[in-house]
Amino acid sequence: MTATRSARLREFYEDPAVPVASGSERSRRQAAMLARALGPDPALVVDVGCGDGSAASIAGPMPAGHTLIGIDWSQEALRRASTRMKHLVRGELTDEGLPLADASVDAVLFGEVLEHLVNPDAALDELRRVLKPRGHLMLSTPNLAAWYNRALLLAGVQPVFSEVSLRGIHGRPGSQVVGHLRLYTARALRDFLTASGFEVVRTAGAPFHGVPRVLRPLDRAACLTPSFASILLVHARRV
Repeated sequence: MTATRSARLREFYEDPAVPVASGSERSRRQAAMLARALGPDPALVVDVGCGDGSAASIAGPMPAGHTLIGIDWSQEALRRASTRMKHLVRGELTDEGLPLADASVDAVLFGEVLEHLVNPDAALDELRRVLKPRGHLMLSTPNLAAWYNRALLLAGVQPVFSEVSLRGIHGRPGSQVVGHLRLYTARALRDFLTASGFEVVRTAGAPFHGVPRVLRPLDRAACLTPSFASILLVHARRV
């Protein structure tokens, strides 16, 4: 990617109008998954791509006694997160990498980040580097094969979560550009994590806060079968 394209992406994510938080239900489910994975001993948990800190504010109280640090390369995101998180560091997954030592982290929260990355391979390599052996990765990302996306594709409509431009919405439901560059199905995500040196422990689903109210009961029911859910939640361990 050229420096000009990189600058455009950075400018996009520094725009205060661009959302940096996802739904609270996804955050609660991910936090519960983290709490189950961590034992009673104090652990270092890093929220990579912490956004405005709303997800960490939900996850923070659940694993009691652990240290939670937020990392983001967006100064605007860190400014917003400062009202919710005590420990914040500016860093990024590519170029110079995260400001963390090898095998120094017990768990990584990686919520709604993967779909924004130009180079997800390098990102997972960096997360694996900082995680201790058998360290936990709690990843979430929108599901390309969500139940409504399957119907939309059959009708010839662009799937929800996918974007063809950073300037506007074209050919899909919704009104907000959020900068998604990649989307995954449950199978593709599991295969990708395995190939990147992780063992997938559990895959679960979470609802999407943007689903119309009348369809939310159906969206929550779809979470029982993660491959149909709006949001994919994965607990993986570093091999």
